Amino acid sequence: MSIPTSGRHGNTPQSDDAGQDRPELQKAIEEIVDTGFLGVSLRVRDRHGEWVGSAGKAELGGTAAPPTDGYTRIGSTTKTFAAALVLRTVADGGIGLEDSAADHLPGFGLDARITVRMLLRHTSGVFNFTGEFDDDGTLVPGVTTPYGTTTQEWLDGRLESHRPEELVRVALSQPPRFEPGAKWSYSNTNYVLARLLVENVTGRSFPEEMRRRILGPLGLTGTVLPEDSPELPAPHARGYFRYERDGAQETVDITRQNPSWLCTGGDMISTTGDLAVFMSALLGGRLLPPGLLAEMCTPVSTGIPAMDYGLGVFVQETESGTTVINHNGGVPGYATMMSGTPDGSTVLAAAVNYVDDPDLTMSTQGQEAYQRLVREVF
Repeated sequence: MSIPTSGRHGNTPQSDDAGQDRPELQKAIEEIVDTGFLGVSLRVRDRHGEWVGSAGKAELGGTAAPPTDGYTRIGSTTKTFAAALVLRTVADGGIGLEDSAADHLPGFGLDARITVRMLLRHTSGVFNFTGEFDDDGTLVPGVTTPYGTTTQEWLDGRLESHRPEELVRVALSQPPRFEPGAKWSYSNTNYVLARLLVENVTGRSFPEEMRRRILGPLGLTGTVLPEDSPELPAPHARGYFRYERDGAQETVDITRQNPSWLCTGGDMISTTGDLAVFMSALLGGRLLPPGLLAEMCTPVSTGIPAMDYGLGVFVQETESGTTVINHNGGVPGYATMMSGTPDGSTVLAAAVNYVDDPDLTMSTQGQEAYQRLVREVF
């Protein structure tokens, strides 16, 4: 995900602070907009109650701030929902974390040593179908991302449909990155395999099972599994993509894009309200038994060079020593932040819309502004 360079505060920042005065939170999201994002909406639930606000613009050329109750593409935050569903299936006894994934996914030729746990933890070694970086920084292109194919190919094909099995077979046609369990490497393919595993074990489609086991019980009516629909429900902010064509800069509205190019690696749509409810319920123990929740929030063990990743969540520590469970996500034009304390008593959910530019990298200023927000909340 990259930082755009256009966009300042909108003329109508919104807030609904339930009687609270939280200027530090409004300032924090305005600082994020100042680094180049187009718009940000934020929801915080903590001991003070719930605060909601937004800053920046919902669309290029407009003046209104992003809607605080708007829908957004949540990207890889999808993985936390998927991991929670897999772990509920484990709790039901349908599968085990140490089961060989190949036993539940015949026909793909998966390495029998790859376990269900390895899929959720990103230690399987399977190639990432959206592209991989070698140790020397060389990009091994993927098949569906604008950064793995040519930009024009992705833009021209962004409304095309992709089947989960297709993405998996393309990924498995590449050599594995390492022996199963030997290292950690973030791979969207792991979560497409997890989706297929849930379907094979339960006999239901992944969207049906997600609605039955998680979305329905929690009342998450604003969360959508769009499959191959390019539509983003209203209200929503708009996302853009900027690139060079024939020597000139072009900016394309990519609000409509077929999310099947990411599948369960990052296709879901939600709202900050639903994300906050989900994170509170998950970390508060309403979805999983205590033992499985503890495993989910335990990062990769010492000895595997890795990020501090559990099962579908990152486990991080703030400068003040507070543990934060989170999973951010991004697709072209949109980014999501979802974080909470281990007991779910404090949660943050933010949605960002921006002008994506493949020639830019995440700016230091943007990262610092996000970390200031995290410090302010946690």
